[in-house]
Amino acid sequence: MTPLLQVSNLVTEFGGGKGRPGLKAVNDVSFSVERGRVLGLVGESGSGKSVTGFSIMRLLEHPGRIASGQVIFDGTDIARLSDEEMRRLRGKRIAMVFQDPMMTLNPVLTIATQMVEAVRAHDDVSKEVARQRSRDALGLVGIPSPEERLSAYPHQFSGGMRQRVAIAIALLHKPDLIIADEPTTALDVTIQSQIISEFQKLAEQSNTAVVWITHDLAVVSRLADDIAVMYAGRLVETGPVSKVLSTPRHPYTAGLIGSVPSQNRRGERLRQIGGMTPAINRLPEGCSFRTRCDLATDGCRAMPALLAEADRSFRCIHPVTREIA
Repeated sequence: MTPLLQVSNLVTEFGGGKGRPGLKAVNDVSFSVERGRVLGLVGESGSGKSVTGFSIMRLLEHPGRIASGQVIFDGTDIARLSDEEMRRLRGKRIAMVFQDPMMTLNPVLTIATQMVEAVRAHDDVSKEVARQRSRDALGLVGIPSPEERLSAYPHQFSGGMRQRVAIAIALLHKPDLIIADEPTTALDVTIQSQIISEFQKLAEQSNTAVVWITHDLAVVSRLADDIAVMYAGRLVETGPVSKVLSTPRHPYTAGLIGSVPSQNRRGERLRQIGGMTPAINRLPEGCSFRTRCDLATDGCRAMPALLAEADRSFRCIHPVTREIA
């Protein structure tokens, strides 16, 4: 099956110009997502997950830019589209749920005004029909009394409620692709479960592709079909979520899994990955993870190639061999 989204050798830089190289926040990243499937894009803060999402959406602010690579959406390289052509895609066929809902919501407009405008920007329908669709979308994400809440302003909602409104706006047009950047972080467990269920239904029933950006492996294990693990701007492991989480090949992936409390024994100190993710202007030579890796050797001073193994890939010359229970 031809992927709906195919990201190939994507490089996103900040700064640079006039013959000077920029800092690579996303470095040679490639992955694909088919219709009806969910890809979990995971990693620590600063790994490049959100910048990858913003690059796909063409929402990078100066001095950020896509330096090279392709972002093929339904056969079209959207990295080469004009701003006007990209605006016609956003919201209608490609939507993004931001980690901060106030990046979506205007504080001086009612929820009804914002949602009705979002509907009518792409569909030629009456205000009444647009309002009905908006009300239904709010109910879908668990907003109580949706008709009444349409008349409210963003500041009258809690942080979690604002996030639900932002998710509802993204779902208005049942887009072909949704980029979700930590969308359930501010939500309580019950609503988080409801939102995850709705995204699963959307993928299955509407054949929507989802890129779910998160650090929460528990959410990924429930929601995603495939997983892509990022570290310091590069993909270090990809594959089916069940295989990667049970038999990780990259030491960083194993470290993330081992840091989950459920993987630790009662009464023992929680395991963690030592050190911190390096800044993109201070990356060590070769494998960026080698300064934090227990398996590192002198051979890791050269950047490892991406190795293929059946339906998965990883970037390491000392792959983990043990299975994680």
